[in-house]
Amino acid sequence: MNALRQRLVEAALAWEQAFGIAPSITSALSEFDAAMLIGCSTEEYSTSMCGATTVQKGHDFIFNSSRYQVKANRPSGKPGSFVTLVPKAKNYEWDFLIWILNNQQSQIQEAWLWKVGAYRATFDFIKRLAPSQYRKDKRLV
Repeated sequence: MNALRQRLVEAALAWEQAFGIAPSITSALSEFDAAMLIGCSTEEYSTSMCGATTVQKGHDFIFNSSRYQVKANRPSGKPGSFVTLVPKAKNYEWDFLIWILNNQQSQIQEAWLWKVGAYRATFDFIKRLAPSQYRKDKRLV
């Protein structure tokens, strides 16, 4: 595991232990993790993210000329924190979507890959998505 990633997770977990709520790092971690899962190197990911912003519309990163959108969940472990609702893509300006489910320590428990056409055909008309619905295409982990 990347040492910098591990330090960020440790800091967030220490913050959560001290103050009750973890800082919002799930998006940044899951985008990095998704890139690593599809074979992107740390150096390639770093280069692709230079100049990116957190409000970049359409996709989170580009690798091998494909645009990737990443969605993720991390339950806190507190009562009632299990994952029942997963984030839905708000647009289709990407080629692939990766959904990641982490555990309380921000370790990947499962990851699923969707092509934009299949995702749109399956979910366009659905308002709320559950984890079981994301588990119907290609499993990465």
